Amino acid sequence: MTIHSDHPFVPPEGERDPLRRLRGRLPSPVTVWTTGSGAGREGLTISSLLVADGEPAHVLGLVDADSDFWDADPDSWVVNVLGSEHRFLADAFAGTAPAPGGRFRLGSWTDSGWGPVLADTAGWLGVRRVDAPPRHVGWGLLVEGVVEHVEVGAGEAMVHVRGRYRDIGSTP
Repeated sequence: MTIHSDHPFVPPEGERDPLRRLRGRLPSPVTVWTTGSGAGREGLTISSLLVADGEPAHVLGLVDADSDFWDADPDSWVVNVLGSEHRFLADAFAGTAPAPGGRFRLGSWTDSGWGPVLADTAGWLGVRRVDAPPRHVGWGLLVEGVVEHVEVGAGEAMVHVRGRYRDIGSTP
């Protein structure tokens, strides 16, 4: 057996998708969208999102149409902004890391009028789904909601770039 330094699932250089490579160079926020309460809680890590200021403000996100989050058919949800201390939690809600006992056992969660809120989040939004149905964009569903509540936490947000989580650090 030989251990290689290359990733076993990365295509060779000449076969890589240029759009995917470019998108990977664009820093994206790391959030977990949560909905429901009690045993009916669902959540999903989402980095493809946009917060549009206005009266009212909106959140747009690309959500996996086959996810348990979207199967819950949420009328409202919470956008939890994650910090660097939430790396494992982000992977668990993305389905790439194990979560014995369930994903909501990772971290401390409280219920709100929109869904579960992570206790030490860098901030969160309470969102109400708009009446328009989501539409397919690329491989995801473009989901839109109206921002009804905003909380800014004390921590710094984390970003995802080139397949890794990064801290953006304090800004003056």
